[in-house]
Amino acid sequence: MGYDFVTWGAVACVLSALGGVLSWLAWRRRGLAAGLRGLAWSILPIAAWLTGTLHLAANVAGDVGAWALHLVFSPVVWLGIVAAGVAVVLFGASGAMRARGVGTRGRPRVAGAGKAPIQQPGSKPRQNVQNKSASPDDMDDIEAILRRHGIS
Repeated sequence: MGYDFVTWGAVACVLSALGGVLSWLAWRRRGLAAGLRGLAWSILPIAAWLTGTLHLAANVAGDVGAWALHLVFSPVVWLGIVAAGVAVVLFGASGAMRARGVGTRGRPRVAGAGKAPIQQPGSKPRQNVQNKSASPDDMDDIEAILRRHGIS
């Protein structure tokens, strides 16, 4: 269903005329600023007609409508949507399984493996200490930090 340039011009003029009437009513009720804003909106259909975007917008709206109608009533499209959903679920399940080391061959993945502890520059590397209680040297370090911050 194609319209020619003159038909689109008539549509644009009718839309602009209707907008002009509404702009006049807005000017009378709410003042000059509202009327000028309405007039600006009223000129846009003619600008769209002259630049060809009115015809373009109608084509886009028609194509989107036809696509949506095809989407809703086509069992093949719904089958494709179901297939995409199954793929997303499978990707998520395989990622969760890999993170837990389930269903993988070779060495099981250990939580935190491959992550090196972050160390401050100039500090000594930490050693694994089985006894979790603080030693006197650790207490001296803590007291020094507290003094430095004026907390002691």
